[in-house]
Amino acid sequence: MRPIYSSQSRSLVRTVSSVVLAAVLALTISKIVRADTPMTEAAYAADPAAMMNAYRHVEAASVSDAIEQLLHEKRYMSHHMQSIFPTKFAGPALTVTLVKEENHDPDSLSGMLKAIDSGGPGSVFVMTVQDGADIAGMGGLMGTAMLARNFSGAVIDGGVRDLPQLKKIGFPVYALGPVPSTSVGHYRFAGMNVPVVCDGVPVAPGDIIVADQDGVVVVPRDNAADVLVLAQKLDYSEHSMYPYIEKFHSIEEAVKRFGRL
Repeated sequence: MRPIYSSQSRSLVRTVSSVVLAAVLALTISKIVRADTPMTEAAYAADPAAMMNAYRHVEAASVSDAIEQLLHEKRYMSHHMQSIFPTKFAGPALTVTLVKEENHDPDSLSGMLKAIDSGGPGSVFVMTVQDGADIAGMGGLMGTAMLARNFSGAVIDGGVRDLPQLKKIGFPVYALGPVPSTSVGHYRFAGMNVPVVCDGVPVAPGDIIVADQDGVVVVPRDNAADVLVLAQKLDYSEHSMYPYIEKFHSIEEAVKRFGRL
């Protein structure tokens, strides 16, 4: 037998449901606003986790433009640095360098493996391989280890191999290209968390790496907050221009209005 509810009871249930739904929506919107609302340079500098999260949402092109405007420097890698699949990530650089040296030492690359096992969540593995365009600096085993340790991605100034495994696990890698070779017996570990030059760009340990389908940008850690705030403004201007151009059919007018190209 179905329970019989009075009109007052049904009205009360609807009222309570409406209040609960309104509260849930308000909380959700509040979280969205807090997540999407840019902070000041000082606030980002005081909250590195929030700053890193914001870098994961800003476009590499805007970061590159911000660096050029603020620092008057080229901090982006060339078109030679390619991703193995479309990706977007950001994180602090954990740097490693390998030097060319023929050897029979089973421990010649042990420092590289130790560097991976010491990396924290969100790190970006940045490795330079001396004259390494045709040498695989990393492959599936290293990528699997980085994924297990929650690295954000890897940038290799050298080659990469085992693409089927890396694509299978979804670990993002930028490199000079796929090659089947190995560094074992041909290279020696030469340093971890040392300044390196990756595809012509200086990278210091802890610098922020920003990568997406446009390429890879290196943000000097000391300027990270200032660069981020300007990059967010540039992002906002450009994204505002798309519908303006579509509506008024004029890129000239959009540039005049928003001052962005």
